[in-house]
Amino acid sequence: MKIGYARVSTADQNLDMQRDALKRAGCEKIFEEKKSGKAGSKRPELEAALAYLRPEDILVVWKLDRLGRSLVEMMRTIDKLRADGIKFQSLTEELDSESAQGRFFLQIHGAMAEYFLDLNRERTMEGLKAALARGRKGGRKPKLTEDDKKAARAMLAAGDISVAEIARRLGISRVTFYDYFPQARMKAKAAKT
Repeated sequence: MKIGYARVSTADQNLDMQRDALKRAGCEKIFEEKKSGKAGSKRPELEAALAYLRPEDILVVWKLDRLGRSLVEMMRTIDKLRADGIKFQSLTEELDSESAQGRFFLQIHGAMAEYFLDLNRERTMEGLKAALARGRKGGRKPKLTEDDKKAARAMLAAGDISVAEIARRLGISRVTFYDYFPQARMKAKAAKT
């Protein structure tokens, strides 16, 4: 069975062209959404289409980039389809995972995706090394200063202020408070039992 997936990035764009192309290609069911294809973004209709597919089905898209903007993300999706015994077609690129040319094209894309991922890792590592040489460390700035921690310890020791109130006074959540003071969590759990 051919299953289509159509996506446009914004609500004011129209799915008609993709829908028509997918119907002409013989898709019996089409999943549609108006959602950004930005790498890492959630696309519930794509997830629904992937869950709907069974071995020997064919996922058809109007254009390869409908699967997402990141080449790595597109290749992961296509690799998962292949592992699940599901075929893939992209109409614009005339790409069919069942043809020798289609498999070759996918392998080239996969190699390119891996290459760019490695380049990105190298750049990131070089950037971190350069920052460290200048005395900067990566990561987020801590939520609590040493003075905040001293104040929190004093309030905890006093015993008459709740953890929720201490966290509120420090401008952090209770979860963050417990990250800094795990012993307070154990004490609270012990008090409940």
